[in-house]
Amino acid sequence: MKKIVALVVGVVVLFVAAVVVLMTVDFNRAGKDNVYVQVGEPISAEEDKLDTGEIMNTYWYEQPAYTENGEEIQVRFSAQKELRQGAYLMLYVNKDDEVSSYDEVKEEELPAAVKEAL
Repeated sequence: MKKIVALVVGVVVLFVAAVVVLMTVDFNRAGKDNVYVQVGEPISAEEDKLDTGEIMNTYWYEQPAYTENGEEIQVRFSAQKELRQGAYLMLYVNKDDEVSSYDEVKEEELPAAVKEAL
């Protein structure tokens, strides 16, 4: 009987730990490199109509981005709303320079090499 109770408690603890990890870890940002951009004009906008009748807009951006040491790379990313022109973004990119997420940052938060490049 003690073995069964211990097994059940162990499974519950593992389940709770898995739920906590899934709720707190953002896998779109974990283990990614950061590059920085200043938002320009979108290159295109797409409009999709969902089955519910709701309209979804996707705005595509393609522009140079800069690593923390000032190296330039070309990135292409999308947003579900038109981004504020002139805003600074920290993009999360994988090893193939694919953008998985972004955060808006203030100019004073930019690395010195990025400020110089922008």
